[in-house]
Amino acid sequence: MTFFVLVIACVILLCVLAEKFSDKFGMPALILFMFIGMLFGSDGIFKIPFDNFVLAENICAIALIFIMFYGGFNTNWPVAKKVAGKSVLLSTAGVLITALITAFLCNSVLKISPEESFLIGAVLSSTDAASVFAILRKKKLDLMDGTASVLEVESGSNDPVSYMLAIIALGFMLPGGNDSIALTVIKQVFFGVVTGIVLAKLVINILTKTRLVSEGLDTIFIIAVILSCFGINSMIGGNSYLSIYLFGIILGNSRIQNKQNLIPFFDGVTSLAQISIFFLIGLLSFPHLMPAIIPDAVAIVVFLTIIARPVAVFGLLLPFKCSVKQCLLVSWAGLRGASSVVFAIMAVANGISMKQDLYHIVFMVSLFSVSIQGTLLPAVARRLGMVDEKSDVRKTFNDYQEETALQLMRMHIPEGHNWENKRIREVNMPTGSLAIMIKRENETIITKGDTEIFAGDDIILTVPPYEPSEQDKLEEHSITRLDPWCNKAIGELDIPEDMLIAMIVRDDETVIPNGQTVLKENDIIVMYR
Repeated sequence: MTFFVLVIACVILLCVLAEKFSDKFGMPALILFMFIGMLFGSDGIFKIPFDNFVLAENICAIALIFIMFYGGFNTNWPVAKKVAGKSVLLSTAGVLITALITAFLCNSVLKISPEESFLIGAVLSSTDAASVFAILRKKKLDLMDGTASVLEVESGSNDPVSYMLAIIALGFMLPGGNDSIALTVIKQVFFGVVTGIVLAKLVINILTKTRLVSEGLDTIFIIAVILSCFGINSMIGGNSYLSIYLFGIILGNSRIQNKQNLIPFFDGVTSLAQISIFFLIGLLSFPHLMPAIIPDAVAIVVFLTIIARPVAVFGLLLPFKCSVKQCLLVSWAGLRGASSVVFAIMAVANGISMKQDLYHIVFMVSLFSVSIQGTLLPAVARRLGMVDEKSDVRKTFNDYQEETALQLMRMHIPEGHNWENKRIREVNMPTGSLAIMIKRENETIITKGDTEIFAGDDIILTVPPYEPSEQDKLEEHSITRLDPWCNKAIGELDIPEDMLIAMIVRDDETVIPNGQTVLKENDIIVMYR
């Protein structure tokens, strides 16, 4: 057991380092997670024997539902709804068209049986939101004409459709297929939508109108509801991924408390889920089997990238008067990734018998897609002139709102201050700031241009938030009685040369320190690195 725990810790640490250094390798970090899995797998250095597709399916399914939830939860619906029509059309009709064209080409060109061809097309018909936006956010690229929002909603919402097609394909291939196609679709959509909406409304009411959930346990509560949503839909035949995605969108765009705490928490959970999925994908693979299926995998990549995806995108977006450049970029950004391989694992775990090595074909297709298309995505966007240098891709996400919320600052005016006895319009405010009110003794004054400023006033200013670059970082540290810095002057402290104590918050005052400033108990110091 101890060895097993150490292996897990080692894997996570390696993946964290891979994320840090992915730019140096010139490829998305998710690919490096797969390579780490291969390193630990049966054909790798550590030779861990693992071919339990049932266990892998259970782990990956749980991981994928958290990715789906956070994809919906972090979608800024007021921004995304402007392109929702295009996105939903791509995630429904686009997925079906992609699957059918891919299946047709697999059958006619590669001579794969119709049933197996349809299953391959079904599991490869969805795109990977995590891969696309990991690249865009890492490179800080926004795309023109609302393309980022189109990709966000499409990539987040097409997994349920791909999953439904995979279920239909399995129904054809497994003995004694259960329901008809029509009944399967109705159950998947109806139960999935109803369950997602009902649970979302229930959770919102509990979190906003009751005190059933203790403070600090809201994240645990939501995890329990996500798992419940998955379990309920699995029991009644609903589409779990559709349900959880809707649940995430509704919850993420509601006014629940502590959303600022939920976003970083689920961002971390999603990162761990992505690491788990891509590591398991690599761990399940047998590289010695791959040379035999490389020709088929390359052919399917060509089918998807050059034919099926562009036909679907151009056919559905041109009627919306989208530019050719936008259609080309959306076509190129159709990366295959985690969900495709998870659905392939599901098919193998259900005991289908195929002449083709479904898992390794989908593995190779996803590997080629993320490594080649993903690596070239920023260059393709720039080449097409689709990069919006004046905007920020984070605006399409809910966490952008949390980071750029209205920020207030109190400024005390002592006697002798150069603003004393002047009018608001006569003083030079800090760039980007605005005086909105004055606190004067027990009086609150809403400021105007001719409002006078007196000694003893507290002016409430709105100020733009500071967004640190990758090279710098601000940290807060609270001084306690037992802290070794307590009651010491800053000049006496042994602090790194690249660290600067920039500000001290003491009671209701802000202190700009120097070397002689003594740190006291309950001080909050702001450090710059």
